[in-house]
Amino acid sequence: QVQLVESGGGLVQAGGSLRLSCAASGMSLSSYAMGWYRQAPGKQRELVAVIFSGGSTDYADSVKGRFTISRDNAKNTAYLQMNSLKPEDTAVYYCNAKLYSAVYGLKNYWGQGTQVTVSS
Repeated sequence: QVQLVESGGGLVQAGGSLRLSCAASGMSLSSYAMGWYRQAPGKQRELVAVIFSGGSTDYADSVKGRFTISRDNAKNTAYLQMNSLKPEDTAVYYCNAKLYSAVYGLKNYWGQGTQVTVSS
């Protein structure tokens, strides 16, 4: 059973930092594109950052220069380092893993989410 479990969310003041973790089980994280999404109340879920299996990364414009996505394949864990947090970063953050296989098609897994609240 594939499972992604996020942790590290919490309440911080504007300008503070948090590091989110996404621990994967039941699959090898190294084979997947790992993404962090977030969803604020009443808003659509949006992509925050992605790290591909080859190591390249991409970020939403709103977090560039502040957030860093990484992974530790030995620990089967992905991370999102969030610095210089702003109140508009407040959301539930979700970990996502995607892999396309010519044999099995698209694999797409989600974690349960972790709350990040940034106070002003």
